[in-house]
Amino acid sequence: MRRKLRPPLPQRHGLDPARLRLPDEGPWATIRDHLVARLPRVAPERIDVLLAEGRIVDLAGPIAPDAPFAPGTSVWFHRDLPDEVPVPFEIGVVHRDDAILVVDKPHFLATIPRGSHVVQTALVRLRREFGLPDLVPAHRLDRVTAGLVMFVVDPRLRGKYQTMFRDRLVRKEYEAIARHDPELGLPRVVRSRIVKVKGVITAQEIEGPPNAETLVELLEHRAGWGRYRLTPTTGRTHQLRLHLAGLGVPIRHDDFYPVLRDKPLDDFTDPLQLLAKVLSFTDPVTGVEHRFTSRLRLDL
Repeated sequence: MRRKLRPPLPQRHGLDPARLRLPDEGPWATIRDHLVARLPRVAPERIDVLLAEGRIVDLAGPIAPDAPFAPGTSVWFHRDLPDEVPVPFEIGVVHRDDAILVVDKPHFLATIPRGSHVVQTALVRLRREFGLPDLVPAHRLDRVTAGLVMFVVDPRLRGKYQTMFRDRLVRKEYEAIARHDPELGLPRVVRSRIVKVKGVITAQEIEGPPNAETLVELLEHRAGWGRYRLTPTTGRTHQLRLHLAGLGVPIRHDDFYPVLRDKPLDDFTDPLQLLAKVLSFTDPVTGVEHRFTSRLRLDL
């Protein structure tokens, strides 16, 4: 196994520096010229400031503003952070040992940095709160979904736990609040073909061989609303939301299905009533049978 190259810059705000590998050949006279061409979203003036302040480095240290282009080498730097509204909800710890950390992620908090969500993500907040710079997620949970997420504490074990999720060796159970339809025959297994086109925010169900499967059960109902247990055997994008919407009982406060509605990122009202309730699996390291249950609850 190839040893991962340790970055020459420390983490900042719980974030690793970005690594940029320079091409093996090119027309650029200086590293600065290449960075200007490679990073079109960063103003050339900003690149000049970062170079002048010694904040772009290679393995030997800060890169001079006029350093010649060095084919095949790498540079590291910390990207400027976007303006983020703090997510005003705590992360609850469900289980922690030397290998894994299982938490209750609140609604509206992304699992990992992406796009406009960087510092306000579960990964970054947990790294900072517990002083765990090598913490990585074993899987992901949508920003608008609350509930259980497992992180790997020991970097030597991340492959074992991530592979377990990839190979569907983890049983996941979700709960959702949606309209109660007394005519809907449950329990039932819903199967469909789901596709997600890059650049399109929603996924869709299309004709074709099924690639998504969910067991849907009604646990209780009251005043026109039902509490549903959802047990997926696959993990397609927005699978649970699409499957309930397809049954005519979309999840309460779903801003995507069946109708896409625009919601500001700083609006923390009316969270999607979907909860990752249970994770159960055989530990790939110890052989212990785990069953973790969320301490969060959706109100019916």
